[in-house]
Amino acid sequence: MIVANITTMSGFLLLGFSDIRELQVLHAFLFLVMYLLTLTGNFIIIITTLDQHLQSPMYYFLKHLSLLDLSFISVTVPQSIENSLMDDGYISQGQCMFQVFFFTSLTWAEVAILTVMSDDRYAAICFPLHYEVIMHPSKCKWAVTAVWLSGSISGILFTAATFSITFCRHKIIHQFFCDVPQLVKLSCSNDYLGVVGVAAFLSAMVLTCFTSIVLSYIHIFSTVLRIPSAEGQSKAFSTCLPHLFVVSFFLSACIFEFLKPTSDSPSAFDLMVSIFYLVIPPILNPVIYSLRNEVMKGAFRKLLLGGEFTRKKTFLSCH
Repeated sequence: MIVANITTMSGFLLLGFSDIRELQVLHAFLFLVMYLLTLTGNFIIIITTLDQHLQSPMYYFLKHLSLLDLSFISVTVPQSIENSLMDDGYISQGQCMFQVFFFTSLTWAEVAILTVMSDDRYAAICFPLHYEVIMHPSKCKWAVTAVWLSGSISGILFTAATFSITFCRHKIIHQFFCDVPQLVKLSCSNDYLGVVGVAAFLSAMVLTCFTSIVLSYIHIFSTVLRIPSAEGQSKAFSTCLPHLFVVSFFLSACIFEFLKPTSDSPSAFDLMVSIFYLVIPPILNPVIYSLRNEVMKGAFRKLLLGGEFTRKKTFLSCH
C-alpha cells in the first residue's frame, strides 16, 4: 500500500487492524464467521415472525429490527473482509459515501426502532386493556415507515455535510470503515462545522429517544412490581428484559464511541470499541430476543422440523 500518493487519489486508505498478512487473513476469517452468524440468526428471526401466531406489534417491530441489523452489518463488514483478503485498504470516495450514508441512516433507524419497541412494551404492560387500540396495525406501519424515512433523511444530511469537506491531508483513515470523526480530521479548514451541526442535531434526537426509553421503563418496572403474582411478573419481564439489554448495549457502545477523543493513531482498544457497536449487536440480537421467548422458540422448532406455520391469526398483547 502506497501512502505517499494517497492525497492525489480520489479515495481513502483504510488502515484496518494490521499490516501483517497472517493477521489480515485471521481478521477476514473472524469477520466472515461473525457475518455469516449474523445473517443466519436474523434471517431465522425474519422467517420465524411469518408465523401467524407472531403477528403482534412486538414481533412486527422485531422483524424490522432484524432487517436493520442485516443491513447495518452488511455496510462495513464485507468491505473490510475484502480489503483484508486483497491486502489493499483502498476505498473509493463513492464507496466511502455509501458507507457513511447507510451507516448513519441505519444507526439512527436502529435507535428509532428500539424507541418504538420500548413504547410498545410500555403500552402492553401499563395499558393492557387499550393495547390493541394504541398499537393498532395501521399505527405500527406508520411508525415503521417513519423509522426508515427518518433514517434516510439523517443519512442524506450527514453524508452531504461530511463530503462538503475539503480533504487536504493524507487521506488515511485509522479504521476498518469510513468513520466520520476520522474523515473530519482530514479537513484543514472550518468547513467541517456543517458536520458538527448535523451531529449535534442527531445527538439531540438520540438523547430524546434515550430519555423516552428511560421514562418508559420507569413506568414499566413500577407497574410490573405491582403485579401480585410472580408468574405475571416473570411473563412481563421476559418480554422487556431482552429489549432493555439490547438498548443498553447498543446505546452505551455508541455513546462511548462518539464521546471519546479521536486519535491520530487509534489503539487496538479503539478498534475493539467499533466492533462492539458495529458487529456484536446484530449477532446478539437474535439470541437475546429468542432465548427467553417460548412462542418464538416454538415457531422456530416448527420451522426447523419442517412443519407448517399455523394459519390461525391472533393478536398477542404479551402483557
